Amino acid sequence: MTLLMLLSGCSIEDWGKAFGHFGWPGRGITLQAHEMYDLWIASTIAALTVGIGVWGLIFWCVIRYRKRGEELPVQTRFNMPMEILYTVTPVLIVAVLFYYTAIVQTNVDKLSKNPDQVVEVVAFKWNWQFNYRDGMGEEANTVASTVGSSDVIPILVLPVGRKIRFEETSKDVIHSFWVPEMLFKRDVFPGSVRNVFEVTLDGEGRYVGRCAELCGTYHAFMNFELVTVQPPQFEQFLAAKKAGKSTQDALTAIGKEPYATTTTPFNTRRQAHTWNAPETQAAGK
Repeated sequence: MTLLMLLSGCSIEDWGKAFGHFGWPGRGITLQAHEMYDLWIASTIAALTVGIGVWGLIFWCVIRYRKRGEELPVQTRFNMPMEILYTVTPVLIVAVLFYYTAIVQTNVDKLSKNPDQVVEVVAFKWNWQFNYRDGMGEEANTVASTVGSSDVIPILVLPVGRKIRFEETSKDVIHSFWVPEMLFKRDVFPGSVRNVFEVTLDGEGRYVGRCAELCGTYHAFMNFELVTVQPPQFEQFLAAKKAGKSTQDALTAIGKEPYATTTTPFNTRRQAHTWNAPETQAAGK
């Protein structure tokens, strides 16, 4: 009863914070990430509870049935209630964990019929292009776009509290779209395959995004920045982009830093990391 009272006074997030999230990166910045986090913490607490029970039984048996003489202790082979207990209990535990895992996985992969915003993610060696679309699928039109370069990190601006659908495609090899704080990543394939997923962001901020699939020489530098803003600011940003303003001017118009703050462009010549490379030599030559 005391344990139940203690557990009822703390949320899953409180328990996670108290113990360093049990190895999980954190609660994340999307509603889907929160569900995954809660599942991880609850599963870990359940595993620790079972572990403590097993350890307790082991130590109790070691102490209670330690050798006290030459006489054998009472044998409990073929004790049907006990055998049923240690067979049924693990099955029930696995079934409960599977049930909640299936629910969370379904919610993470769930696609809505009418997302609030569609973003086409176009990956290429070694940068990103983000197209704001007016609908779903390849037939939709791009109403605004931002693309990265060797000098400027691409910035993806999105609203919080809205359903955002990502449609991914690559111009060359396999890449992987990953924002660590989203606790989610999905590969970006070339050709006709378009990976699709949705998230709902729930907090403002700036977060580094990366390519998580080894794609070539400058894979490690293939970064972008996610900027999450309130819906009115996003509408203002998108209107500015539609009017022909650059991403930097549109960000300035909504009071945001125009350039990335979580990561920096890489040096395409890489003199500091290339042996015997003169200053005039181009990258990769």
